[in-house]
Formats: sequence, C-alpha cells, structure tokens
Amino acid sequence: MSEHRLDRIVIERPRGGWRSSLKKVPGNRRHLKEITEAACTDGIFNPYLLKLKRKSKYFSDCLGPLSRWLRSKVGQDWDDVYHELCQILDITTLSGKHILSHVWGYVERDAVLIDGIVYDRRYGRQLGSWREELYVHPETQILCLANKVRKLPPKKPDDFLKIDDYHHYRKIDGIWYLFELADMEELEVTKYYSRVKTWKYTTSKRQCNKKQIKFITEQLSKS
Repeated sequence: MSEHRLDRIVIERPRGGWRSSLKKVPGNRRHLKEITEAACTDGIFNPYLLKLKRKSKYFSDCLGPLSRWLRSKVGQDWDDVYHELCQILDITTLSGKHILSHVWGYVERDAVLIDGIVYDRRYGRQLGSWREELYVHPETQILCLANKVRKLPPKKPDDFLKIDDYHHYRKIDGIWYLFELADMEELEVTKYYSRVKTWKYTTSKRQCNKKQIKFITEQLSKS
C-alpha cells in the first residue's frame, strides 16, 4: 500500500446509494403524509420532527488500508506512529480530521491493566472480548494488539437432565425429582393478529429411586 496516498485511499470514494433525491423516491411522500396526519391527530404536531430518517446516500470509506497500516505499526512507540500519521495526513483539513476519527475508533488510547488483563477505562470492558483491538499500552506507550478472547463453551448444569420435551430430571435441595410436563394452549389476541401459543406446565413431580439416580449420574458423566 502506498502510505503517501493513505488520505486519498480512505475517503476519496463515491458515496453509495441512489443518485436521486430522497424526496423523489417512491413511497416517501406517502410515508411523510401518514406520519404528519398521525401527529396532527395525536396533537403533537411539530414540523421539525417530520424528517425522514432514511437517507438515499451513505458514506463508503475504504477503511481496510487504514486498519492494515495501523496493524503494521504494532510494537512501535505510539508517539512515533502518531507523528508519522500526521506527516501522511493533513490533520488541519476536514478530511484529515475525518480519518483521525476513524483512527480513534481503531486504537484505544485510554487502556488500563488489571491483573494482567487490558480493559477500557471508560466502560470497564475487556479489550478483545469480541474482536482483535489495537490499544496503547498504559505503561510503555507501545502500540499493542489485544487478541480476541477465546470464549469457553458454557458449562452444562449438573442439576438438570432433559429426557424429552415432556420429561426431565431436576435436582432440588440435593434430591433428584422426575418432572412430567403437558401442553397448555393459550389464545393471544392483539390489535393486529391473533394466534394460539403453546405453553408447558408440570403435571407431576416424583422423587427418583436409586435406579433413576444411577441413570442420571451416568448421563451427566458422559456430557
């Protein structure tokens, strides 16, 4: 990637969406008329509120080169990286400030170390909890990469064993019980539709014998 063209690579792209004005898009005039009539009926009419939220155009910044450039600087002093970035970009212009706003979205500058784990100071969120993230080390001021935290599979409960949709075992106060369920239908009626919802309720609850407890123990040990 040509680093000297980073400012043009990121933002000099045509905006996506339709070329026509949103007012000319079919259906928008009807939508605006409907919400205007509803506002007048409810007595909350305010012409400044009647603005369409949808837009016919959207930005299409090419952020991949910027992300790769920042990742290539991992292990370097952040001040040096920021100084080099300011030489590439003209941060006094609107486009330069716009690209910097993307940089702050990629690099966490206010990180804190707690028991060797990196957290975001503002929200207390562990970095790398949902994706790889760049951050400035709070002690060395080195640009670092927090790898994605591997999530362990949820531990299966040791006090519940499902047999089928209508039978399961459950341990309550150290005692195993067999629960039998049945369907219960309920008619749900709303303003727009009605439907029958099926619920399950407990028909019987019996304490397990030794044979059943042995079966439960074997099944839990396999899982």
